Amino acid sequence: MSQQIASRLEAVRGEMNKNNLDAFIIPRADEYLGEYVPAHNERLLWISNFTGSAGMVIVLKDSAAIFVDGRYTVQVRQQVDGELFQYLSLTDTPQIPWLIETLAKGDRIGIDARLHTLAWYQEAKSAVDKAGLSLVNVEQNPVDLHWQNRPAPVTTPYTLFSNDSAGKTSQEKRLEIGKAVQEQGAEIALITALDSICWLLNLRGSDVPRLPVLLGTALLDTNGNMTLFADLEKLPENLVAHVGQGVTVKAEAELASTLASLKDKKLLADPNSANAWSQLTAEQAGAQLIAGLDPVALPKAQKNDAELAGMKACHIRDGVAVSRFLAWLDAEVQADRLYDEGQLADKLESFRLEDPLYREPSFDTISATGANAAMCHYNHNDGTPAQMEHNSLYLVDSGAQYSDGTTDVTRTIAIGNVSDEQRKMVTLVLKGHIALDQAKFPKGTSGQQLDALARQFLWQHGYDYDHGTGHGVGHYLSVHEGPQRIAKNANAVPLLPGMVVSNEPGYYKADAYGIRLENLIAVKECEALKGIEREILEFEALTLIPMDKRLVDKSLLTETEINWFNQYHQLVFDTLSPLMQGDELAWLTQATQAI
Repeated sequence: MSQQIASRLEAVRGEMNKNNLDAFIIPRADEYLGEYVPAHNERLLWISNFTGSAGMVIVLKDSAAIFVDGRYTVQVRQQVDGELFQYLSLTDTPQIPWLIETLAKGDRIGIDARLHTLAWYQEAKSAVDKAGLSLVNVEQNPVDLHWQNRPAPVTTPYTLFSNDSAGKTSQEKRLEIGKAVQEQGAEIALITALDSICWLLNLRGSDVPRLPVLLGTALLDTNGNMTLFADLEKLPENLVAHVGQGVTVKAEAELASTLASLKDKKLLADPNSANAWSQLTAEQAGAQLIAGLDPVALPKAQKNDAELAGMKACHIRDGVAVSRFLAWLDAEVQADRLYDEGQLADKLESFRLEDPLYREPSFDTISATGANAAMCHYNHNDGTPAQMEHNSLYLVDSGAQYSDGTTDVTRTIAIGNVSDEQRKMVTLVLKGHIALDQAKFPKGTSGQQLDALARQFLWQHGYDYDHGTGHGVGHYLSVHEGPQRIAKNANAVPLLPGMVVSNEPGYYKADAYGIRLENLIAVKECEALKGIEREILEFEALTLIPMDKRLVDKSLLTETEINWFNQYHQLVFDTLSPLMQGDELAWLTQATQAI
């Protein structure tokens, strides 16, 4: 493999030489700038053999560097040849300043502007220009020119998503968003988020792993008319009747000429999520760019009654599947049959696969035993899956895409006996989970304002966790949906009725164990406080799966917290027990008994 990677680097350097470039940047992102990248766009993997979900390679004339974050410091050394690449930190070594320091004045840095946001491009160009270097957008990516045996794109046709399940027709949605575009002073909007496109058209696809979307870009007029640029070979039958009037579909290759025809048009685009190439192409043709958030994001996040009904239904079935897995796991541990992390992840999916509405995981399952769980984004597929051991903790964070909704749940499980310290830390995490779950807050409150509720008990004992407390979740769309989130970092987007977010505080002791307790919760109006003075909101739990009471130190819980724990488990039992039987029902009965 090292010889193959070396030859690929030389091929890229050959193209750099043709274009008089001194450096070329290869990010993990593809032209759609989403979280997941289909196999045929894994350019970072092709150039380096690195399989991680975040990173960047910079190829210089005589050397190369790979930048990865803290999750991948071990993995990058296992997968990437240290004689060909220098290992650097994605977060601690900003790439543009590093290039400015490494290169000489007058040197030229090549990029493919389709693989970077406009915001990144503008910031990078400003810094590079000040340093006396230049940023050059190449017309053809050197990787694409030399990628032999490149995987073919998925050929599965797009599917029509039921208007009844969506709660609105595509035409209704497009008219609504068109008005929002007009209110921002624009005449047309560039829609690049793949889940936004699918939500607008009530379509789904299989073009991206873990995400039921199609690859494409769209332009939306203020009157609701929309042009989709996508693969014409995948169009489903009855598309026109399904989406209603005003939708035109063109080949992706026609996007450039259409953008170039927008002279004097006011184009709304999100510089932080849409690629630089599309916006620069329009601007160079005489369009006026209006920077703004994706106009679809907020309406999409506020689920209507039909979407929430689908989310609730799939969570009940998912609760049964995961509970059956947990029952099986307990029985196997008691029988002294222990498995590795990969086998456990596959077994969990086998229960979900029995559901005819199950489509695929909503993300790569985090199946982590012992010390591996201390890496909060651990992936057993990145190395050799570890074998579960007695007297340890097992953390499993998994989710599913069903045709009526999306799930995401984390449970931490006792494997044999656990320590008092571990019980204490699980209980502190549980207390934070309960505090957030039970929060009541005035309309207009953002997730940032609630984040401390989940951390407060850890803080009081000197602990914390280095990830957000909650992310948005789509309706048979992205498991990581914005614009709302619950986290320390600034996010002024208010939590609004219909939004679905995760509640997932955790604790991670390096080289020892990891803990996370995650439910999905929906924002709704607080009926108990309705009409008092202000509009107050609260959360409703969607996830219905037992939490391991063997890990709870009851002495650390208040009476209110004990009542919450018991009432939650009573709800789990009442909802799931009619759908379970035999030994699995017996396990559920025991697992949900009051503490």
